[in-house]
Amino acid sequence: MRCGAVYPRRMNQSAKLMVFDLDGTLVDTAADLIASLDVALAARGHPQSEPVTARNWIGHGARQMIRNALEHHHIAFDEPLIEAMFQEFLAHYEKNMSRFSRPYPALIEALDALAGQGWIFAVCSNKHERMCRQLLRELDMSDRFAAISGGDTFGVSKPDPNHLLGTIEAAHGHRRRAIMVGDASTDVEAARAASVPVIGVTFGYTPVPMVELSPDLLLDSFADLTPDAADNLLQRAE
Repeated sequence: MRCGAVYPRRMNQSAKLMVFDLDGTLVDTAADLIASLDVALAARGHPQSEPVTARNWIGHGARQMIRNALEHHHIAFDEPLIEAMFQEFLAHYEKNMSRFSRPYPALIEALDALAGQGWIFAVCSNKHERMCRQLLRELDMSDRFAAISGGDTFGVSKPDPNHLLGTIEAAHGHRRRAIMVGDASTDVEAARAASVPVIGVTFGYTPVPMVELSPDLLLDSFADLTPDAADNLLQRAE
């Protein structure tokens, strides 16, 4: 998977930093997440989720996925039930998180090209940090990122801008030299609130089409995430 590019673990504040969401942006994780959700539902005799519908529940953390599924099926719940189902979800997901999950097409080539032009990378996800690190490690991608943060890393999560700003700081970057890349409103809102330019991908998990969220740059494929496109966006924001 690696192509010989060098990915520094630390950067200075004059370097260029690209911060990525994980689920639905870097990696297509839907099949494994939905499978774990269905395990938690089936344990209580509840119907499984329709994959097309369930994809839109990804991005706000597993607990919210569970809430959305129960609401969708008109099943009453309380927080102790959510927590119990969350633990069942995690038990399955930890053992199966990379069974079907794969980086999106052209991502690895884009990262290598950007790294060759001085870009550094970080991950800012609402997934638990431990889960982020495990998934990226299992996909042989973790060494590509100067910082990896989850929804539990800083006590806040996207769309709170402090999640993104904390990730930038953890990567030893500066928001004026950073770009956010994501697939959902949480990513766009966090970037806007942090005064960071944002790239939206159209192939992720969101009930609202990315074009309607008006990112600074819209991507249909990582083949279009070239060093020139990233540099131009950063220059326009300065």
